[in-house]
Formats: sequence, structure tokens, C-alpha cells
Amino acid sequence: MVVIGGGIVALATAWLLQCRGHRVRLIAPDADGPHPQESRSGSAAALGVLMAQVFQRSRGRAWRLRQTSLSLWTQWRQELSGRGCPIPFQAGLLLLARDTGDTERLRQLLEERQALGLPLSWWEPSRLQDLGLGDAESSLGGLHSAQDGQLDPLAAMDAFRRDGLQQGLELVSDLVVGLERQPTGWRVHGLSAAQAMEAEWVVVAAGLASEGLLAPLGHQRPHQPVLGQCLELATSVPIRWPCPVVWQGLNLVPRPGGGLWLGATLEPGDHADPQLLEPMRQLAGEAPGCGWLREAEVIRRLQGLRARPIGRPAPLLEHLEPGLLLLCGHYRNGVLLAPASAQWAVEQIESSLTCR
Repeated sequence: MVVIGGGIVALATAWLLQCRGHRVRLIAPDADGPHPQESRSGSAAALGVLMAQVFQRSRGRAWRLRQTSLSLWTQWRQELSGRGCPIPFQAGLLLLARDTGDTERLRQLLEERQALGLPLSWWEPSRLQDLGLGDAESSLGGLHSAQDGQLDPLAAMDAFRRDGLQQGLELVSDLVVGLERQPTGWRVHGLSAAQAMEAEWVVVAAGLASEGLLAPLGHQRPHQPVLGQCLELATSVPIRWPCPVVWQGLNLVPRPGGGLWLGATLEPGDHADPQLLEPMRQLAGEAPGCGWLREAEVIRRLQGLRARPIGRPAPLLEHLEPGLLLLCGHYRNGVLLAPASAQWAVEQIESSLTCR
């Protein structure tokens, strides 16, 4: 089997297939690992925020995928840690209310989730003040989700890669330039490979590059590139928050040993506008108790392209034809939905093999 792509969805899928006893090759230019200063993939600049139980809807495909993934992430982190490949994880997610209307919306969400038996709670302004998140006048409270959280995307990708290699996964550093149908499978053409690879199954999980691989086969799956940007900031005051904070669409993620990640998916297109970074930092500085962020030192900037499907709901999980799967278009949720996407691919493959 061949998995095409070097992001977290591709790695999770290749790893899970290999763990299930299949022989898997993962092919991507960055198969051996991304270079954060050079990579433009969405995973390389992701913050790894897992927003599942505070998702605005509580039914439908998007809700089910999120809940499945959150459960699988818990299981997989335990498995990988037990085999010497731990993934740093911060438990909990805090959504700060910005006005009275937002407070009402979050409190209604709290009631709906508690009715489902999920461990969400309301943190009053006094509790937030103790954490350095505002004062009696600026803080309106916030919704805390105990089982959501944040994991380090690069560490997760490295864990899949290292444990996958131990399980027998083969990593091939090459750019796939074409797929060719065969009577009993597929032929995968790489840019630098002297000979094409033969595969019974091909999983295309190559982000924005997926569109170009599928079009010659008659599958039109257009995507829009959307740029995500992240700032790593030095903190002038100790951060006392116990978990990542979400404020007006911005994610504020404390880093081990100090520092803060600040990020959002900001703009359509594939070219960064540096002028948008300063407004992002200023908006974060409007969060209760976070005025110091406006003057925080920028240590580095990261950016990556997310693939947003055009005319179809994200993500695209499709069995296009015999032996060909598409896992793409995760947009802002590649890290969160990687496990559910991988599990879906495994189910498609193994159910087809069983039916023979």
C-alpha cells in the first residue's frame, strides 16, 4: 500500500495501516520530517488545538468525526508513550467570553454539553482573575472543556514516523508526479524514482497537491489554499493558565518552559501578508489580562497552507474508485481529525479485502 503525503493525516494513516499488519510505503518530499523554516505544509505551522467537545454543533458528520478523533488521540498517545514515543499534551481548553452575547452563547453550549454528560464547566471571573486573565471589570468568565486540549503537532508527526519505522513502515522521500491505473492496482510515479512503484491501494493525503494528482484520473476536487500563521512570543510575565485559551478565534497556547504560541487561520491565498500579524497580536492583547502581548517579543514566525475544499464540506474522505482513497481538505482541523480520517481509511481498505 502507498500513502501519499507528509502531513499529520498521511502519517497517522500510514502508521495505523502498518500497525494493522499491512505493508505500507509513505511517499512525500518531506517523508523523513519537515523543516519548519522551509515547510509550507499546514501541519508544520499547526498549533495542535483539539476542539471537539466545545464544537458548536452536537450532531452530524463533523461532530462524530471530532468525537471519534478525540477518543483515538487519547488511546494513541498512551500506546505511543508506552513504546517510547511520547506526544506532549496539555489537557483542557478555555474559551473566553468577549461580551454578554458571547457569554449567553457559551452558557447555552455548556448546558447542551452537560446534558450529554460531557465534563464542561463555567469558570467565573474571580477564577480567571486568579489565573491572570483579567479583573472584575474586564473579565466575563469562560467555558472550560476538560477533555479537549492541545498536542504538539511536530512531536506527534515524529512519533508516528519513529514508531512506524519500528513497525516496518517504509519512508520514501520523493515527489509523486502521477498515478496510473493497472489491472490489479496502481502504479505510482515519483519524480526521482528510476522505476514506478506498484501498489494495490493508494491513499492520497497530500493536501493541496492532491488536486493535481487526481485531475488526470477524472476526479475534480478543487481546493482553495488558506494561509495559517503562527507567532512564537517571549512572555514578560509568567503564564498561570493551566491550558490553551481561545479568544475571538485566536488560539493562545502556553509553551513548556515559558513562551506562547499565538495563531489563527487568517487569509485566503498562498502568500503571507506580514501586515496581518501585528493586528493579530493586538487582538490577542485585548483578551482580559493579556495587554502585555501587544509588546511581547516575537521569537519566530511560522506559516503553512491549509486546503479548503471548494463546493464540498470539509474534510474529503472518499473512496474514489477501486484501490484509491482520498483524505484531504481538512482545512483548520488536520491535527484534530487525523485519527478519525486514518481509521476511516483502514475501515475502507479492510472491508474491501474481507469482501473478496
